[in-house]
Amino acid sequence: MKASITLCALIALEQVAATPLGKRQDFSTIKYPAGTGENLHEYPPGTGENLHEYPPGTGENLHEYPDGTGENLPFYPGTGQPNPLFKFTSSYHILATPDQVVNGTTNPVFTGGLPGAQATYDFGINSDLDLICYSIKLTGFRGEYQSPARTATHVHEAARGRNGPPRLAFPNPTGTGNERFSVGCMRGPFTTGLIVNGSDTGIGFRLSQIEANPSGFFADLHSSLAVPGAVRGQFPG
Repeated sequence: MKASITLCALIALEQVAATPLGKRQDFSTIKYPAGTGENLHEYPPGTGENLHEYPPGTGENLHEYPDGTGENLPFYPGTGQPNPLFKFTSSYHILATPDQVVNGTTNPVFTGGLPGAQATYDFGINSDLDLICYSIKLTGFRGEYQSPARTATHVHEAARGRNGPPRLAFPNPTGTGNERFSVGCMRGPFTTGLIVNGSDTGIGFRLSQIEANPSGFFADLHSSLAVPGAVRGQFPG
């Protein structure tokens, strides 16, 4: 019986397909039966469809999914296959503090940065894709973001106690109160917006360079009250 119905349906579809467009039935003027709500210009009160945000308790306004939901799992449940968005060839946790900031290139001196400020940088790198994901938390920041680069939040190439050019420029952390955040992913080719000797300091840079020599790079952030750097933290070696 099912086979007969399927065959009839196929024959009917072939007949429709063979019918010239001008002779086909116009479905655009069909009205749905009263009570179905299909002709309403908006959903009735109480359905929640006209809300500008979801009601408290639905979890739709959370900045991240709660533990146990599985959204942050590195593997899809039951498949054993890695989630490509979370397949990192390396990862780094960096604590950036004011006491690590230096100024100058020939004879750099420690400046003390912006007292009271602190930042944590969590990076996940997939060097095969030249992809970096970042989660940056900044506290105790004062002043305005200030840098000749496109943003004031960077990864520079230089060893501890030395200065070097920015290779990556991240969106500045945002937020209200004492805490600010910047979260996302970027993929090469990279630019920083800072031009040195006629070339952007990010051009030609690849994330595999960090993996090859992580202690040769640092993360920092600049303030109008501490232009050389508010905080700085070296990649772990």
